[in-house]
Amino acid sequence: MDLIPFLFDLFLHLDTHLAEIISQYGTWTYAILFGVIFMETGFVVTPFLPGDSLLFAAGTFASPVMNSALNVYLLVGLLTAAAVLGDTANYWIGHFLGEKAYNSRWIKKEYLDRTHAFFEKHGGKTIFLARFVPIIRTFAPFVAGVGRMSYGYFFSYNVIGGIVWAPLFTLSGYFFGNLDFVKENFSLVILAIIFISLIPVFVEAVKARQEGKTKKMESETP
Repeated sequence: MDLIPFLFDLFLHLDTHLAEIISQYGTWTYAILFGVIFMETGFVVTPFLPGDSLLFAAGTFASPVMNSALNVYLLVGLLTAAAVLGDTANYWIGHFLGEKAYNSRWIKKEYLDRTHAFFEKHGGKTIFLARFVPIIRTFAPFVAGVGRMSYGYFFSYNVIGGIVWAPLFTLSGYFFGNLDFVKENFSLVILAIIFISLIPVFVEAVKARQEGKTKKMESETP
């Protein structure tokens, strides 16, 4: 199975796939959702997994209108825990690997550099802000571990970020996911969530490129 077409189909038809999972696995869906969010935040090699969009879709199916096996209170609690524990695991993996991480063929150096630049701009707040930025969300705790950020300092931002991020998107799906417009255009809504959340990544990339050109011109100026 080709990964890119599979992921594209997964994101585009997230509601359909999640409905099939709930129908087939029932309450075990909680464990599956927990695992996906844990992996998306906890393993630096899996930034391609759905995050914001999955939370929104899960919240939608937890609505009483859907009459599914999901309870919104349990769902919010488990997904918040998955987000916090995922970041914690990612931090300690980065802490263990240290600078060797930059030489790993499994980790894209471009993402590490981009996340490092994000840290340079926002400092410790990056751990909180990164929750809302795909790819950066997965790499931020890892880079914090590599950089030996104080665990107590990291943990406070990690917990606050998890408590805000997971409930925000899950409850957004719970309250708005079953509106007629959203149900009729669910794929477009998911794409909009992904697009909006990726805007900061593109902005930072453009800024970094412009700054790189400026530094190059300055270094070439006699």
